[in-house]
Parts: sequence; C-alpha cells; structure tokens
Amino acid sequence: MDAATIVGLLADPARLKVVAALALGAGTIEEAAAASGLPLKDVALAARRLARNGLVHRDGHALALHTELFAAAARAAAEATPPPERLSDDPAEDAVLSAFVRDGRLVSIPAQYSKRRVVLDHLVRVFEPGIRYPEREVNALLAVWHADVAALRRYLVDEGLLTREAGVYWRSGGPVDV
Repeated sequence: MDAATIVGLLADPARLKVVAALALGAGTIEEAAAASGLPLKDVALAARRLARNGLVHRDGHALALHTELFAAAARAAAEATPPPERLSDDPAEDAVLSAFVRDGRLVSIPAQYSKRRVVLDHLVRVFEPGIRYPEREVNALLAVWHADVAALRRYLVDEGLLTREAGVYWRSGGPVDV
C-alpha cells in the first residue's frame, strides 16, 4: 500500500477517528466506537472500508490496525522522492545552504559568521554586477528570500558584497557566475 492510498483513506474524518482509536488500543468495533465517539454504524462502515483496502484486519467485531503499512509506505515515499536540488557544487557550501534555504527562501539568518557568509555569498547573486539599485528594489529582491530585509541589507553591506551611497546600492563583491 502506498502513502497516497493511506492518506486517501485517512481523509475521511470517521475513518481517521477509527484508525486513531485502533492505534490507541481499541480492538473491537465497540471499543473503537467508544474511543472515537462515533456511532457503532459509522465505525462499522469505516472499518469495512479500511479492511477492504488492507489497512485494517477485520475478524467479526475484532479489528487490528496494520501499523507496519505506515512505515513501509513512508519508506517507499522517501525512496521515491528525488534528492533535493544542490544549491552549490561545493559539498560544504551545499550543506550550509541546504540547512538554511527551503523552497527558495531563507528560513533563518545564520548566527555563525562562516555559515552566514556562505548564505550571503549565495544571496548576493540576485544582484547583477554593474547595476545600481534603489533601496526599495533591494528590499523587494531580498524580501523574496527573507522577511528581515534590513538585516540582510546590513549584512551584505558590512561584508562588502553590496555598497551603499545616498540610498543607492550596487554589487561590489562576492562570487560572479561566468
């Protein structure tokens, strides 16, 4: 059984409550009804559907949840998931970036200098060398990455990656893709 099938079965609130009751120790339809607060008829219908799909073993009124199917489905889903896209060719940099960048956003600004520098070197690439940016445009570009644009701006300027003069910024450091 795959993860999508399990999720589909658990999408129904009654079936979810029955599975929860069984996971918590209920062993019969009556015990599952008492634990879930559902009417006996609803538990019987949910149990029938869960048994038909192989998630529950049903023997008369006795029910048993096949908990091993959850672990097997999770393992299969994890194996089928492609590895995350590498953010850097350097394995050490990629490890740092993978820890702080999720779905194209910076989840937090690293406190440790060396890690923060790796993240800033990655971030500064959104600024084209030779182009001057007004502060509002810098804020807009940085807001795509993280909500604290003032901190990012300050770090980029302090590290010499951006230079600021009269509210205008330009890229003055960091790696350049060629």
